[in-house]
Amino acid sequence: MNVNEAINRLKAIQPTTNACVTIIEDDVKTHEGVLSDVPIALKDNVITKGILTTGGSKLLSNYIPPYNATIVDKLKQAGGVIVAKTSLDELGMGGTGTASFNGPVRNPFDLTRQAGGSSSGSAVVVAAGAVDIAIGSDTGDSVRKPASYVGVVGTKPTYGRISRYGIIPYASSLDHVGYFTRDVRLAALMCDVLSGQDKMDHTSLPYPSTTIAPSLQDNVKGKVYGVFKEVLEAIDHPQTLKHFDAVCRALESKGAIIKTISMNETLLRTCLPTYYIIANCEATANHSNLTGVNFGLTQEGADVETIMTNTRTHGFGPLIRKRFVIGSYGLKDENQDKLFRKAQKVRRLIVEEFNRMLNECDGLIAPATTSIAPLLEGANMNVLSNAHLIAENYMVLSNFSGAPSITVPIMPVDGLPHGINLTCKIEDESTMFQLALAIETCVKEGL
Repeated sequence: MNVNEAINRLKAIQPTTNACVTIIEDDVKTHEGVLSDVPIALKDNVITKGILTTGGSKLLSNYIPPYNATIVDKLKQAGGVIVAKTSLDELGMGGTGTASFNGPVRNPFDLTRQAGGSSSGSAVVVAAGAVDIAIGSDTGDSVRKPASYVGVVGTKPTYGRISRYGIIPYASSLDHVGYFTRDVRLAALMCDVLSGQDKMDHTSLPYPSTTIAPSLQDNVKGKVYGVFKEVLEAIDHPQTLKHFDAVCRALESKGAIIKTISMNETLLRTCLPTYYIIANCEATANHSNLTGVNFGLTQEGADVETIMTNTRTHGFGPLIRKRFVIGSYGLKDENQDKLFRKAQKVRRLIVEEFNRMLNECDGLIAPATTSIAPLLEGANMNVLSNAHLIAENYMVLSNFSGAPSITVPIMPVDGLPHGINLTCKIEDESTMFQLALAIETCVKEGL
């Protein structure tokens, strides 16, 4: 697909899906490279010089940045052309794609359903065939869950593998740059393009770019796929379980070993509350600069304090205000030890247990979600159930640990997209793409 075709397709799907904040018609190729003339969409929390970057927030709805994120320069150096900035839940906080100042994003396969979040728009533009590559960010599962809901590949490499310089943050210890592609081989190529140490990001890994794509094969003979026992037990949708089992049997036929692996359920059920505390506390600190004094949609006031209060009240949606209240409470001096610091200690216990599981296999697999994308309105689940606390939220484990993780589409459930999630050991993207390619091959070959 060329750039003009991509722009026309983006315009065609925008009225129904609301996937984009900005469609860019005047970007030009600056270099030749492996992505020469390839149209690429960016989640609208990726800073782009001279191009509106809103973060999905009304407060930033007039913000034109003076510089590029590192990954924007990398994409351009590889020959890519930026054609869109895509919609997201405000400041990346949300899992539904419905919490943007720009309005909800709709699933292209059923417009009454969510596309997931927070990287909803990026997932949709790939799923709808407008582009083959779209950048997202993943703090809890914000690339990998939407990938399941719309039937594309969603990749989150190891923490620090891809520079976050110029990405509007959510929670700094959990944030990962991720991306959506049409297939696994392109996902591996994107890791090679985007990875590499960046002096502007002190958390980036001290390694050069990966070189995985040229030698990628799906040979998994003797490789151990660990089946996440508690996730499977928390799912009661028969077709989800049937399709997952079919994939496991197909992998066995390729010579892989399927091994059931268990995690301490008490620790597993603490993942979501631990995530909420850490993420909201870090977000509150990260976004204390969004005051309207230096930039943003400034509201009038008699003094600086009133300007800040009016700007934040007017500029933030109700979900974000709620999360900032939680974060501010957790960061109060009298609460830090019993909330924020305690959550950090629990996170360490969770990561130790999760790493033990990963050491028992080459890659850990489970259905990415319990079933298909929820409805935009009327979706409901018991928030204290294992289906919610475990099966719908276990992917945060790889954000806690920093491990690379990928969602690959498999057979549809109830006629709509669905995916399988795979997580591997820290810094082992080469194995992750190898195991993921085998899953993709099994599905394409009809199992």
